[in-house]
Amino acid sequence: MSATEAPIRIAIADDQSLVRAGLRMVLDAEPDLAVVGEASDGSEAVALVDALEIDVMLMDVRMPGVDGITATEAIAAGRRPTRVIVLTTFDLDEYAFAAIRAGASGFLLKDSRPAELVGAIRTVHAGEAALAPRVTRRMIELFAGDLPNHGGRRDSPELATLTPREREILVAIAEGRSNPEIAEQFFLSESTVKTHVGRVLQKLGARDRVQLVIFAYEQGLLTAPDRPASSQ
Repeated sequence: MSATEAPIRIAIADDQSLVRAGLRMVLDAEPDLAVVGEASDGSEAVALVDALEIDVMLMDVRMPGVDGITATEAIAAGRRPTRVIVLTTFDLDEYAFAAIRAGASGFLLKDSRPAELVGAIRTVHAGEAALAPRVTRRMIELFAGDLPNHGGRRDSPELATLTPREREILVAIAEGRSNPEIAEQFFLSESTVKTHVGRVLQKLGARDRVQLVIFAYEQGLLTAPDRPASSQ
């Protein structure tokens, strides 16, 4: 980090003080990260975002009082571009996936390696989503079944703004492919893929790749992984 570059401002929301202390110790060791606040429930987390201009919120989903899902919805609907990374003990936690659908940009297990945590924070701060393909697929399995009008809105106005290539990129993202994998699939450079992804995000008004995944399934571009695809 250069001398003029401000560190990423982080807050930690978890009802266990030992968890907060451990996370703070890891993050404060990084020169480009700064933990500026802690919260023990969702209401405190929302208040921190309003008061301290948080860049990234690490959010436990299972907290007493206001839970992490409700807090994530409030933060995502707010004026500040605060990114939320969901923290959970289990990788199949339906509460965590609900928080992602509510607007979180990432998903991490609490036993993740420090390097994974630090990398995820930098990733979401840069506007990407910290979500592994395996988690993307599981997320869709859990909530795709109750998406409104699933498979019935293929010609939405937003979708019509995409070029054929951008539509292909959107589908590849929804399938959980990374930029390098998309580049290999379509014989493009990674920089070209990044440009396409940026245009898709802009045209659809999406915050990150997680919202693109949800949009693609809402529009019926893909069939949920736990359901058989229709024959061509």
